[in-house]
Amino acid sequence: IFQGIILFSAVIGFIYGYITEQFGWTVYIVMGGFAVSCLLTLPPWPIYRRNPLKWLPVQEVATDEKKPADRKVKRHPKN
Repeated sequence: IFQGIILFSAVIGFIYGYITEQFGWTVYIVMGGFAVSCLLTLPPWPIYRRNPLKWLPVQEVATDEKKPADRKVKRHPKN
């Protein structure tokens, strides 16, 4: 939604700015589209929370209990 609104406003702004030969109008229209898209997508509106994602449960990760001396150190060959 966010990108679609910005893209739509950019196309409309470019066309309107090209017709009126005013680059400022292009910038104003794109900035207005950005503001509208921020207003519609950034707040946690209830419409976006109708179908929440089900996350997987947290799994414990087995830690590797080797001593630092037991690990092999990789060394780069000298040229």
